[in-house]
Amino acid sequence: MSVEYVRTDEDAPPVAVVQKPRWTPAKIALWVAIALIAGLGWVMIAVVRGEETSASWFVAAAVGSYLIAYRFYAKFIEWKVCRPDLRRATPAERNDNGRDFAPTDRRVLFGHHFAAISGAGPLVGPVMAAQMGYLPGTLWIVFGVIFAGGVQDYMVLYFSTRRNGRSLGQMARDELGKVGGVIASIGIILIMTILVAVLGLVIINALGESPWGVFSIAMTIPIAVFMGIYLRYLRPGKVIETSVIGVVLLLFAIIAGGWVHHDPFWSEVFHLEKTTLVWCLMIYGFLAAVLPVWVLLAPRDYLSTFMKIGTIGLLAVGIIFVNPTVQMPAITPFASNTEGPAFAGALFPFLFITIACGALSGFHALISSGTTPKMVEKESQIRLIGYGGMLMESFVAIMALVAAVSLDKGIYFSMNAAEPLTGGTPEGAADFVNNVLGMNGVSTTAEDLTQVAKDVGENSIVSRTGGAPTLAMGMAQILHQIPLIGGTNMLSFWYHFAVMFEALFILTTIDAGTRVARFMLSDLLGNFAKRFRDPSWTVGAWVTTAVMVAAWGSILLMGVTDPLGGINTLFPLFGISNQLLAAIALAIVFAIVIKSGYAKFAWIPGIPLVWDLAVTMTASYQKIFSADPLVGYWAQHMAYRNALAAGETSLGNTEGVPAMEAVVRNTLIQGTLSVVFAVIVVMVVVMALWQAYKALTTGKVVTAEEPFEPTRLFAPAGLLATKEEKEVEAQWDEYREKHGLVKSGGGH
Repeated sequence: MSVEYVRTDEDAPPVAVVQKPRWTPAKIALWVAIALIAGLGWVMIAVVRGEETSASWFVAAAVGSYLIAYRFYAKFIEWKVCRPDLRRATPAERNDNGRDFAPTDRRVLFGHHFAAISGAGPLVGPVMAAQMGYLPGTLWIVFGVIFAGGVQDYMVLYFSTRRNGRSLGQMARDELGKVGGVIASIGIILIMTILVAVLGLVIINALGESPWGVFSIAMTIPIAVFMGIYLRYLRPGKVIETSVIGVVLLLFAIIAGGWVHHDPFWSEVFHLEKTTLVWCLMIYGFLAAVLPVWVLLAPRDYLSTFMKIGTIGLLAVGIIFVNPTVQMPAITPFASNTEGPAFAGALFPFLFITIACGALSGFHALISSGTTPKMVEKESQIRLIGYGGMLMESFVAIMALVAAVSLDKGIYFSMNAAEPLTGGTPEGAADFVNNVLGMNGVSTTAEDLTQVAKDVGENSIVSRTGGAPTLAMGMAQILHQIPLIGGTNMLSFWYHFAVMFEALFILTTIDAGTRVARFMLSDLLGNFAKRFRDPSWTVGAWVTTAVMVAAWGSILLMGVTDPLGGINTLFPLFGISNQLLAAIALAIVFAIVIKSGYAKFAWIPGIPLVWDLAVTMTASYQKIFSADPLVGYWAQHMAYRNALAAGETSLGNTEGVPAMEAVVRNTLIQGTLSVVFAVIVVMVVVMALWQAYKALTTGKVVTAEEPFEPTRLFAPAGLLATKEEKEVEAQWDEYREKHGLVKSGGGH
């Protein structure tokens, strides 16, 4: 292995270590073994597909594919396009203000970034898409992240870091011109509103009337604040020490949640209605977005990451140890019709918008250009955080899919059919599954559903839509079979533990999403009033945050009170808008790559852009123009509107004039947004193609990058420091002590 030390000041220690490992027979054998294991996994789940498919093959296929993609494809992108400059100062170092810009330890930042991008999507989408069978979702999750999601996250984070941590909207303005930037910013803000609202809807459905979950989640807030203060003032740089304390307190909060759940008084205190939870979530979102990032956002996300990675790791171990048999077939009839109970629509295009996070998610582009680039210590860490963080989220999605397809099919469809279909009772759910669903080999009884609910400590599991309760059930069914931590009496604990785990996933996305939305709105308003561009202007931060919280909060309230079930009607819009946002991000990246002189590598973002446009434009067309009320928003709108005009007081499973009027109002909003989103994205893509065409025809290399400024910080490139990097860290500790300097940010 050759080692090179990079310096920007001959009187100071090195600012980077470049290590070039050589290929050895042992390394070659290792990667051949990884490829063989991954290949065998794919053969077993995609080709052999016996009557009893083992869930362990999913882990082998996914993990092997991820390792190969990170080592080779992500490295190829780094070599050919991104090309990190180890001598260059990042925005976090140049603009360090201890608030939004702060050099942050790569371990903390990886946790913060992963927690911020990993919301409801990788949990809910795969669970809902399981109604189409296990194979389509598995293929899209793994290959989608390798060639689309990871590419978007990595390249957006890199280009934003080179542009002083600018938001996606501001990058659009720089690359597409003022008009294109304003259009893109408006579209991004509108889409962001929908995304955060639907993420909130999932968490409300998971926590509604659940004292255990509400208490445990509430306790993570003071724990995170304590961690932030501890790491910044009491024990600066002691990341591992702070982490241990945080994890212990988090586990105690989970256990204490069980005590609260069984205590008559405290159970009543934390037994909150869904509308009450909406207001609590809005207040939390506002505070998380205006407080300095080190107070709540970064430590809370870092804390949540331990919970997330630990739980998913435990689930992976459980899947390998228990080795459950997949119950759902490879492909179901719902892949080719529009009658699925979890969501309506055929496999193409709706599978690819239902499974967004975990494969390709536009929301990630906002995090990768909103908070994370303002905290990166070194450009050499961007591949780990951007591409690596996305692979980790994809693994979460695979685990969620496996947990769902390992459930008894009768339980799965009873939980995911909306209340109008089941009547909300075990008897109604059994009748629906046995006589209405129309899928062979699926049956259940009211007694079975009642007993399962009793086993997990719930009054009912019928019509617990949204995916989160189904995932909790699947996880509980696997984890309770592990020796020492299992047993039938542990089903209830693991079910509620999983619900709390999911809520943590989603809540971290709510706070990061609100903060990014504030940045986006500030950038947009800054085009008209320059004062809003100042990130340190407190009044501007509070005003923009309040506007964004009010926007997504109103959509969330609409979803909570939707007569048709908010998740059933809003999740397709969530998926479409999320993937349309990915199209905007990929179009901007495509233009930047060509304008920067790397046209021959434009296919890297270009291929996922073309695929994403094909999916989203088809889905948008169907949601706007389909005559099927189960699919088209406007068809549904007109059906209810005409029924009201004819004096009818019910339609389908919707009873009462107020409920029908609510459907008319909601579908009007959803249909209008579908049209607006599609038009905006088409305009942005056309402008990006025009800018790329001009760059190609003129041959000019144009960049909006900030001027080079040498760095005076050192930080390891990988998650674990090498021997040489530890030696340089020791030199920096000695140098700082000699010159009376202190570590900045989260410590390095």
